[in-house]
Amino acid sequence: MTTPFKNEPLTDFSRNENKTAMETALKKVEKELGQEYPIIIGDEKIYTTGKIKSINPSNKNEVVGIVQKGTPELVEKAITTASNAFDKWKKKAPSERAECLFNMAKIMRKKRHELSATMVYEVGKNWNEADADTAEAIDFCEFYAREALRYAEPQPVAQWPGEKNELVYLPLGVGAVIPPWNFPLAILTGMTTAAIVTGNTVVLKPASDSPVIAYQFMKIAEEAGIPSGVINFLTGSGAEVGEMLIKSPDIRFITFTGSKDVGLHIIEEAAKTRPGQIWIKRVVAEMGGKDAIIVDDEADIDSAVEGVAISAFGFQGQKCSACSRAIVVESIYDEFLKNIIERTKKITIGHPKDYKNFLGPVSSESALKKIMDYIEIGKREGKLVFGGESILSDGFFIQPTIFSEVPAKARIAQEEIFGPVLSTIKAKNFDDALKIANDTQYGLTGAVYTKNQKKIAKAKEEFFVGNLYFNRKCTGALVGVQPFGGFNMSGTDSKAGGRDYLLLFLQAKSICEKL
Repeated sequence: MTTPFKNEPLTDFSRNENKTAMETALKKVEKELGQEYPIIIGDEKIYTTGKIKSINPSNKNEVVGIVQKGTPELVEKAITTASNAFDKWKKKAPSERAECLFNMAKIMRKKRHELSATMVYEVGKNWNEADADTAEAIDFCEFYAREALRYAEPQPVAQWPGEKNELVYLPLGVGAVIPPWNFPLAILTGMTTAAIVTGNTVVLKPASDSPVIAYQFMKIAEEAGIPSGVINFLTGSGAEVGEMLIKSPDIRFITFTGSKDVGLHIIEEAAKTRPGQIWIKRVVAEMGGKDAIIVDDEADIDSAVEGVAISAFGFQGQKCSACSRAIVVESIYDEFLKNIIERTKKITIGHPKDYKNFLGPVSSESALKKIMDYIEIGKREGKLVFGGESILSDGFFIQPTIFSEVPAKARIAQEEIFGPVLSTIKAKNFDDALKIANDTQYGLTGAVYTKNQKKIAKAKEEFFVGNLYFNRKCTGALVGVQPFGGFNMSGTDSKAGGRDYLLLFLQAKSICEKL
């Protein structure tokens, strides 16, 4: 009998044995840097003439790995292979498919530090951020396996005299999975396992900034017993591989996490019915945020400062859930600003392979340029009170940056920057703070620091976000505990890691038999 779901504990690196294990894993991964990895379609491992280099953002002269540039022909081959595999995979007992996910979780636990170390090098996560990413991937395997078993059980329907009525859930078909680089194991694992455990097959196109950890996922899936062709691993550019996938009439669903612009483009293209297409494509999209933490005049200011700092600068602010706006009631604004600057001064910056470094690099040179452009905009819109410089020329490092006196309608207060940039905004009172918080096109995460229960009750009703927190940071949603997804331009509110998520990969069939 399956035990109840329980979240994977995070690693305590203050313990010597854990620190030593992680250091060993980092050395192992470092020795493997620069290797080349194939496209995987069915049981074929394919190398192409075009290559993509995954660069270590902490050291731009270091290649983490080399992968292949997919071609239009390989897109078609991957879709056909997935379609052929679907005929067998959909007939597998749900318990067999779930067992594959349980196996994946076991393998991830064995390789935990190695997987985390890969993310340290490939995307610049510090030890704790990388470990949390791996733990979340394990959680997704465990949670969705149990959810698949729940959906396979007899569903409650009312019975009618003289009939036998039932409801069953069927898989959709072949899907395109397009995960992001910022949670390159956790989100990729969640999106992919949800699709396959419900009986679908997929073409997985990982982000070009994080293909090596994606390849490690593929090796785990193979070791766990997932048949060839169920997950097809196709690296390549979004403009070529991704565009062909979303436009294919043979793709039944698309699951995407990334920017608003790309997400809206996918939704638009998926809405077009192409020759030979006999279904309406389903799109599951998570598309970012402009998340706010409200600090009320009845808050514990020290606690609020800590929550804002961690939410704004954890993983360099490269989370769709990151706090990019601190909305502070004016009577405590100056005190909060002074304290958040002092807290930010304590942040250590450098290569995240060194445990003492909290802030690593941003993902790429293009990301660095975009963030620095926003910092220049911020200098005109508000007052730069901390940071604002690009540092350590061997990697893509940016100081944690704070602006004060930012108007609520400023670009840096409205547009997603996706970097370590915090806008502090002054509110007249709590009601004004709520109004400012809601005044963006996004609605993903938010938090409120206050001791006043009436204000908490009001925020529960009026703060319009998919994930709302009180007196804690606005990042770090746990699988099964805080189902994740947002409103408005933040996406389709898919609630990843929740009881509704697998429904997005299923279709219900009502069956009636006259007795």
